[in-house]
Amino acid sequence: MARILSGIQPSGTLHLGNYFAMMKRMIEFQHEHELFCFIVNYHAMTSVQDGDLLRKNTMDAAMDFLALGLDPEKCFFWVQSDVPEVAELTWILGCHTSMGLLERSHSYKDKTARGLTPSCGLFTYPVLMAADILLYQAKLIPVGKDQKQHVEITRDIALRFNGTYGETFVVPEPLIADEIALIPGLDGQKMSKSYGNTINIFETEKELKKKVMRIVTDSTPVDEPKNPDTCSLFALYRLFASDEKLEDLRGRYLAGGTGYGDVKKELFGLIWEYFSPFRDRRERLAGDPAAVAAILAGGAEKTRTVAAITLDDVKRKVGLRYR
Repeated sequence: MARILSGIQPSGTLHLGNYFAMMKRMIEFQHEHELFCFIVNYHAMTSVQDGDLLRKNTMDAAMDFLALGLDPEKCFFWVQSDVPEVAELTWILGCHTSMGLLERSHSYKDKTARGLTPSCGLFTYPVLMAADILLYQAKLIPVGKDQKQHVEITRDIALRFNGTYGETFVVPEPLIADEIALIPGLDGQKMSKSYGNTINIFETEKELKKKVMRIVTDSTPVDEPKNPDTCSLFALYRLFASDEKLEDLRGRYLAGGTGYGDVKKELFGLIWEYFSPFRDRRERLAGDPAAVAAILAGGAEKTRTVAAITLDDVKRKVGLRYR
């Protein structure tokens, strides 16, 4: 049984891109693999520097996961900062990571180009991500194509450390699902909180309908054929429709006579129906935050037993266990 690890940033309200690219996969993996799944609130600090907001987003992300079906009895589920061993390992790994390796990070360049403050935390983000992975000896890391380089950096760090001190870390491998590599947002770009183009998982009915009707489409007249393979509206429809419904829509696109407005109304109904079974549980969790906090505390305690084994071995090898 492979050990799989993935985390999600509580940098904002979770959306359809988060769900299909990461959350849905994790919920499925818990039945087949040894799953380590966590809320990466240290990482979120590179963009969220409001304590109240970070606390709220962290709890909201946990409640979303639990409502959607993540079972803390079947996996390791915790908040990153509740396992302080990761911060200790980050420093140790940072002392074995070259500046040149970090300077080649595409993510750092992209984020600073979009206006994020070029902080030390943002620059060393890949080292913290490496510590997240290596601390738990995870083998498979589900990531999008834009995060693949971070796993490659983690591999470089692990191989260098193992070469210096002997076999210590499992060298991880990225697990990329090409068919869900890009979830389009309202504007056709990748759905991202950074772009302000998201459809959130637990939108109100009114807000969901409003957002779906805002999805950008081309100016092809109703009567003309449309290309389903280049249409972001069709790409979102694909995520929720049965094979039969999808083929029917493809045929209507190619034949002409179908307006984008009608398709948007159909999509709204599909999204609302898809998440309906999870809404009641999400409301119950929101009404009992103490119970959610208890689940996270128990998850952190369980996870620390794994972290302690790795960190003790690392500290002994690098000379920090001196007595």
